Amino acid sequence: MRDAERAEPRCERASGSSLNKAMTAFSETLEQLEDAIRAACRAAGRARGEVELMAVSKTFPAEAITEAAKLGLRLFGENRVQEFSSKASALSPRPKGTEYHLIWHLQSNKTARAAELFDGIDSLDSLRLVERLNDAAAELGKRLPVLIEVKLSPEETKSGVAPDSADAVQLLEALPDLSHLEMRGLMTIAPWGAPEPETRACFRHLRQLRDRWAAAHPKLQFDVLSMGMSGDFALAIAEGATRIRIGTALFGKRKPQTERRSQESELE
Repeated sequence: MRDAERAEPRCERASGSSLNKAMTAFSETLEQLEDAIRAACRAAGRARGEVELMAVSKTFPAEAITEAAKLGLRLFGENRVQEFSSKASALSPRPKGTEYHLIWHLQSNKTARAAELFDGIDSLDSLRLVERLNDAAAELGKRLPVLIEVKLSPEETKSGVAPDSADAVQLLEALPDLSHLEMRGLMTIAPWGAPEPETRACFRHLRQLRDRWAAAHPKLQFDVLSMGMSGDFALAIAEGATRIRIGTALFGKRKPQTERRSQESELE
């Protein structure tokens, strides 16, 4: 028994040492990322405070969110309602001040659960979806911030409304009357693996759409331009991003996924 009692503290110390090393490594990664964001802001003539960092925590465990929150991160992006549902119980109580947004396509049959779980939905792409989401938020007595996802690249794996489509017109005209949704802006994903000029053109197009739609729909807010990920956030900042979504550059590479999950990885 004495040997077992002596062994237990050694295990605790080793575990604590490993955790401290992991936290130190993550802190250093975050510091390097912040340096890169500040440099991109300086190059664009913008203040660092104009750009919000969303940590894309999809596929990572709740513990990763908890440790990130300890270092001051507050905004997290998730892809799947079911995946975050399991994390939410592990995050109870949630780290103080944290927000969790859904950044992948939302199926209309999951709107009730999504409205309950998330603090924002950043991927609206149809009138039917926004109407069901508004009803779900109403039942919860909640006003839910939302973004319209705009599809500005040809990949079939990407969702969103085409900028000049009837779907876009319907969304913009309906949102002012949906009192349980708070329109905040637009989101897009640049073409995967595209050269820099094409990527910048995509981000510029979203900014121009924002300006045009804001002028045409003064009852709606367009404060948020969510664009730019681990590999292209500097270009997005140069073109006016107010929110960048960072996953692998912050949390590291994810484990191999199925083909469907690998397609979803474009969101980070």
